[in-house]
Amino acid sequence: MSPPVAPPGWSRWLVPPAALSVHLSIGQAYAWSVFKPPLESALGLSGTQSALPFQLGIVMLGLSAAFGGTLVERNGPRWAMTVALICFSSGFLLSALGASLEQYWLIVFGYGFVGGIGLGIGYISPVSTLIKWFPDRPGMATGIAIMGFGGGALIASPWSAQMLESFGSDSGAIALAFLVHGLSYAVFMLLGVLLVRVPSSAPGTRGTTPQATTGPQVSANQAIRTPQFWCLWLVLCMNVTAGIGILEKAAPMITDFFAETSTPVSVTAAAGFVALLSAANMAGRIGWSSTSDLIGRKNIYRVYLGVGALMYALIALLGDTSKPLFILCALVILSFYGGGFATIPAYLKDLFGTYQVGAIHGRLLTAWSLAGVLGPLIVNWIADRQEEAGRHGASLYGLSFVIMIGLLVVGFVANELVRPVHSRHHVLQPKEADRVQQQSESA
Repeated sequence: MSPPVAPPGWSRWLVPPAALSVHLSIGQAYAWSVFKPPLESALGLSGTQSALPFQLGIVMLGLSAAFGGTLVERNGPRWAMTVALICFSSGFLLSALGASLEQYWLIVFGYGFVGGIGLGIGYISPVSTLIKWFPDRPGMATGIAIMGFGGGALIASPWSAQMLESFGSDSGAIALAFLVHGLSYAVFMLLGVLLVRVPSSAPGTRGTTPQATTGPQVSANQAIRTPQFWCLWLVLCMNVTAGIGILEKAAPMITDFFAETSTPVSVTAAAGFVALLSAANMAGRIGWSSTSDLIGRKNIYRVYLGVGALMYALIALLGDTSKPLFILCALVILSFYGGGFATIPAYLKDLFGTYQVGAIHGRLLTAWSLAGVLGPLIVNWIADRQEEAGRHGASLYGLSFVIMIGLLVVGFVANELVRPVHSRHHVLQPKEADRVQQQSESA
């Protein structure tokens, strides 16, 4: 499938909606916590076990983005969006089969493995294209698209909760909800497949901006040999771990924190909290990434990591005494979580240039794979152990929050170590660039 080139008169502002249709769909992953309680009840799972599909999905997101990044660069966004559509929707259909048969391993395989491949390819499918369409505002452009991934749960969370309320919470009802998700998202993602275009160099393409070719240009193979890449890998991993630890367990977490107060949180309200977190995640992706165009990438990551650690400290110390404080701190943390994702492509563009930035971004997302396991594992495993020890409420999460603060401090230090890429890693001449690209594609 050859990349569709924009005809003369095509507006670059039609590309972000195409990206959004895919990212809003695959962003459903952030609403997984809505399915955790019914799955635990219907199939007799622990909190750690019910997190497995989500964790495997995030692992496969990073791995498929890393290994598929060069293919996405070569084949274009329409090919990538088509692969994402097939894998993501098939993952739901397999999960529906697994739920109906009460075979949990099939849910883990379908949603986590197959669907996770769709997550990874779909996530990076528009990034390089958007940067090429908007070289003047890369933070804003990638923020618009990646905003959709954060906002997916804003739609999926109440939608899923309503389906489970209407269908029931047994295994058959869960299967039906999975089936509806798979078919609906296939139709919605198809809109992006049909709409997306790559920029044309021909004159008369409305809304385009000449692509910036000055500055450092580094190949994907060279980028992973630089300390800057690994510093950013650590920054992303720490920021994601801290955010995803709350997000994956959001619904049961707020329920536990206020279960013994005069105003306990209902199931519906907990689903609403997940939707609020999704809104903060979404707003942070466009708001903070656009801010990074003004104040710089390093400064905005200082905010994400430093203030994020402060928010975690406030929850750990005072979160169970005030519901508004708990919600406010969680919303700030999730806005930084989303902003970190949306800003990282522009940070990569600043350091490595636009040449193969999509492939570099894909390799960096392996940090998300580790964080997708690490964050939920820390929170769920510690909560399970604390519950076995007879503790309850906010005390289930105190130790995990302290760990998150430490991880954010590590990420803050890594961000401070980022420096411009040494010239020995640059691709300087066009012929050399072509040779390196051919080597990268054949690797």
